[in-house]
Amino acid sequence: MLQVHTSVSRVVEYLELTSGEQFPSADTVLHGYLHFEALTEHDYQYSCVSCGDHPPVVIMDLHRKGAFHLSVSDLKQPPVDFNGEVDMECFWDALSMERIGRGFVTSQQKNPFAVPPTFHFWAPWIGKNTRRSNHVLNTEFKKVRPQKPAEVQEITVTEDRLREELYKQKVEVVRTLCRECGLDSSGSRTDLLLRLSDDMKSRQTYDKVLQKIWAASGGWAVIMCPCGIVYSIKCNFRAESPRDFTDILLSWKHMPNIVIYDFARGLATHMNLREPEKLPFTPFDGRLLAPTPDNITQAKDGKLKVSLPWLDCKKLTPDPECHPITGSAEHYALYDRFHEDNTKDARDALRRLSLVPQLAGKINNQVAEQLYARMKKNNYFLNMALPTTHLFLVRNIIHHYNVHKNKQ
Repeated sequence: MLQVHTSVSRVVEYLELTSGEQFPSADTVLHGYLHFEALTEHDYQYSCVSCGDHPPVVIMDLHRKGAFHLSVSDLKQPPVDFNGEVDMECFWDALSMERIGRGFVTSQQKNPFAVPPTFHFWAPWIGKNTRRSNHVLNTEFKKVRPQKPAEVQEITVTEDRLREELYKQKVEVVRTLCRECGLDSSGSRTDLLLRLSDDMKSRQTYDKVLQKIWAASGGWAVIMCPCGIVYSIKCNFRAESPRDFTDILLSWKHMPNIVIYDFARGLATHMNLREPEKLPFTPFDGRLLAPTPDNITQAKDGKLKVSLPWLDCKKLTPDPECHPITGSAEHYALYDRFHEDNTKDARDALRRLSLVPQLAGKINNQVAEQLYARMKKNNYFLNMALPTTHLFLVRNIIHHYNVHKNKQ
């Protein structure tokens, strides 16, 4: 029933109505089910039967609506010696123990195995054969620290992007923001949004909106192959940034050659600044060609094609430190066709997926949206759960989704 977006409480209610019998409370049944799943030896492989453990092409996106109730301001900063590495197996085993322990106590407060959300003990899930080791990265605590000047220039949230997020907020949030910014908080939701949008030109209002919207949401960062199989998930405390996807990619054994993302430039810039000695996105900072005026013009006019033959057939003479499937050590950050016009940087014309004959028209870059459309139907019960219950359930639901899709 969870696979078809039906909460445990609705199942219990249905069974009681049709059988005329009294069942245990929905909470008790839910804890029993989660107890069972925690005791079941799932492999949580998170790998595609077609693409293997190391897909050369991946699609990345954020499930913004999947979140839980948590005040990020209540989270303590991690210990000073915390370097961003978390033992992933240890973390997810602790979540399973929490679920098992919950079966023996009357409330979560009495659970001796409870896992409180913290920056230094919170990990993504990456399939066993895909990850580099059990120690993976989660550097979310650094989102609140000043960035390097080059990174600020590339990654600062644009007014348009922030306005887009603002328009998704509920009327109470918008009204509160108006009051905090010294604006009239009366009127309809549209009136409030117009006032805030106009006032966002001032730095003070911009900063307040940014802090409220961009630093107070969360969502799920997801990496999947073009077949639609999920390889990695990461539940964010704070709003998505290229840092979240960089953490996951740097935790992979083999970085994909092609990364499709709606903020490709920000990702390439952040990742190359994080790893200046390796420069993961090369050549041309993850663009398909050097950003010369001639190349940019031709790309915009649709007169440019960049062939990457190793996507179809592995290089006869592999590059050093290459991807095992393609034999290439080149890494590109590209936009899908739905987001390629969102950027105002002319050089981003060289990040278009359509420039590559091996990819144009062959990659279903809507697989992430299709998954999110499914997962969105679970929000009415998932978003009410405790943070760790939310995490455990999402990984489990996606595991069953992957298994079913692989069988198909």
